[in-house]
Formats: sequence, structure tokens, C-alpha cells
Amino acid sequence: ILEGICTVCDCRDMSLRVDLGCCEGIIPKEEVQLSPEGKDIGVITRVGKPCAFKVTEIALGDRPRVMLSRKAAQEECMKEYVSRLTPGDIVPATVTHLDPFGAFVDIGCGIVSLICVDSISVSRIFHPKDRLYAGQKISAVVKTVDRETGRMYLSLRELLGTWEENAAQFSPGSCVAGIVRSIEEYGIFVELSPNLAGLAELREGIAPGDFCSVYIKS
Repeated sequence: ILEGICTVCDCRDMSLRVDLGCCEGIIPKEEVQLSPEGKDIGVITRVGKPCAFKVTEIALGDRPRVMLSRKAAQEECMKEYVSRLTPGDIVPATVTHLDPFGAFVDIGCGIVSLICVDSISVSRIFHPKDRLYAGQKISAVVKTVDRETGRMYLSLRELLGTWEENAAQFSPGSCVAGIVRSIEEYGIFVELSPNLAGLAELREGIAPGDFCSVYIKS
């Protein structure tokens, strides 16, 4: 399994071109992704991004023709790596894009998994962009595995320390910086660390996302 940058998408047949350094490689549309029902937009968005692949054919001549398969790389990754993962395993991942409901991450060869927004931290956030960004390298823990569909869900909150570990960084009587995460009728929740939030009294002119200084009472 090799990796290169996709440089062009040929809109005539939706194939991808990959820069191999010495020549250009071609990934036919049917070899771009593991899912047979993948949409054209899924092919186009690969341009400018790294792509894992296997070489399937080399034709030498004045203009060498190298045929590649991203699908074959994904199939091997699923068989030799992803299929063996179980809940509790910690895996490296790369954030690919963010939606309000969660973050999509590449766990290998372009195979995508989801981290739901409520699994990013204990402290409530309204959007994954409050914590993550596209292209970010992270470690995540396998939360659930659906063997029938091949879908896998990951979590970050378990890797950010327990409540006790987070609380040990602070002490009563100190002033610290925090981020307003939500405003309720009974008070304002202020995040002090990803897995630790405190409750402060209501105050006008405060909105979620604001940075603030707070005094720790207890």
C-alpha cells in the first residue's frame, strides 16, 4: 500500500490522477472507494489530498501507464486492521470534516469513522469545531463496532482524563480562565478543561463561546 497526492479528477470518466513522482498514476472511478454506491462528489473531493492505493498494472512505453486501486488498499486495511479492532482499542485518526452532529475521521486508507459530538468531551459543546479542525491528527478510542454494516464509532472523551484527574489541576480560592458552554435558568456552565465544567451564577451580557475569568468557590 502506497500513498500519493491526487492532482486531477477527469470529469469525463470520473477517474483520479495521482502524482507518482516519475510518472502519473490512474485510479478508475470503480476503484476509488470501497462503497459501490459512492457519489461523484466523493471522487471530486479527493483532489489535492493524500490517497492510499495499490498498484494493479504497469504498462511500460514512451508514456508509462500505471493503474492504481484505492479500493484494494481499503479492502486490505479492512481485513488486516479495522476488522480486528474491538471496543476499548485506541487508534490514530485524522479529522476529515466536521458536521454539527460530529466529526468524521480517517482511521486508515480513507476508511471513515464518526465521533459523535457528545463523545468529543464531557463538557458540552455545540459544534465539533469547538474542539477539532480538519486535518488534525488525533488518538481516539473505539466505542462500538457494527460487524454487519462495517460501521465503527469512536470517542475522545475517555482519553481526556477522569473528573478527578481534571479537578486536581484546580483548587478553591483561585481565579482561572474558562469558556462559557451553556446558559441555563439556574446558572452558567463554564468549561475549565475538556472534561471539567463548573456552575457560575447568572450574569447579563454573557453568551456561549465567551472566554471569562472565574473564581473557584468549592
